[in-house]
Amino acid sequence: MKRVVITGAGTINALGHSVPETLIAMREGRCGIGELEFRDVERLAIKIGGQVRGFEAEGRFNRQQLSLYDRFTQFTLTAAKEAIGQSGLEFHGDLSAKAGVVLGNSGGGMQTLDENYRSVYEDGKNRVHPFVVPKLMNNAAAGHVSMQFNLKGPSFTVSTACASSNHAMAQAFQMVRSGMSPVMITGGSESMLCFGGVKAWEGLRVMSRDACRPFSANRNGMVQGEGAGIFVFEEYEHARSRGAEILCEVTGFAMSSDAADIVMPSKQGAARAIAGALQDARVDPSEVGYINAHGTGTAANDKTECAAVADVFGPHADNLMISSTKSMHGHLIGGTGAVELLACIMALRDGVIAPTIGYDEPDPECALDVVPNEAREAKVDVALSNAFAFGGLNAVLALRRV
Repeated sequence: MKRVVITGAGTINALGHSVPETLIAMREGRCGIGELEFRDVERLAIKIGGQVRGFEAEGRFNRQQLSLYDRFTQFTLTAAKEAIGQSGLEFHGDLSAKAGVVLGNSGGGMQTLDENYRSVYEDGKNRVHPFVVPKLMNNAAAGHVSMQFNLKGPSFTVSTACASSNHAMAQAFQMVRSGMSPVMITGGSESMLCFGGVKAWEGLRVMSRDACRPFSANRNGMVQGEGAGIFVFEEYEHARSRGAEILCEVTGFAMSSDAADIVMPSKQGAARAIAGALQDARVDPSEVGYINAHGTGTAANDKTECAAVADVFGPHADNLMISSTKSMHGHLIGGTGAVELLACIMALRDGVIAPTIGYDEPDPECALDVVPNEAREAKVDVALSNAFAFGGLNAVLALRRV
């Protein structure tokens, strides 16, 4: 099997419009969650979120492109440009024919859907734009990335709710590791912060009205975010032969299904995914220094995840650092694992552990080192990124410092 490394990273999210901006915010423990700003927000019970501020699509895309790009596609293309730019790759000839894109997304063009439902049902219009379907479909972003960067290899979208990005990155990892493709563009995106998107989530009664406080005893729910995280996964020898800068190595992956409940997580399912990722990466549990937790800020998720970590790592669980950056940028649903992977890269490459902010009160059922409120400097050789989704769909990535 071939080794797989990351040679480019890009993002736009509530913490920043680039990777450097995002990592600075994570180091500072800055909160990107605030009051939502969009039409009819006053009709919502939940009025906070990790909204991307100051993003001017008109300055980035022309009129024809905007007629085809929902906000989640705009975010994806913005992050992809940064990631591919950092990698230094250009896709021509044989590389173009073999390189592809696998992205994670859950809601698709929710902004487009919201706008057009409003137009038809509220405004009484009988026509919609002819590009509504290609604009709102879940695979729109993958299609546009492939076209913009000349990626003619395997290209598709994975949709597994909150685990979508991790599942997508796992598919990209396996394609490069197997030799199918020397380079894959991967990650995920989401933009559900509109009236219809938030109203639907309100019905689940899992949303906080004031803040996201993962692992803290006084937590009261999750907070949605939006944005994208995109990476260049490249075969190690291919990257080394061209003198590419390597951010870290992707060493393993595992996925599992709880097969139990559509919304309530299972400790056993999460533990199987964590243990499987360690086995696939050929890593002893004692080598792991940091876990980027799924850490949604709901009691069910936080307690289940901590119990699963304790089961897999045993006594070493007390030596682990485990934090949830959702406390800063919110839960990006299908895009969340991709943005959170940046915290793993920062831990491995820079020796900086992103904190869990908003932590007020210890919870005896989450008695792990959750890196409360302030970033920490520490050498980390191996990191894990957890994603546990509705439907009981679990996906865990293992990464190593190079």
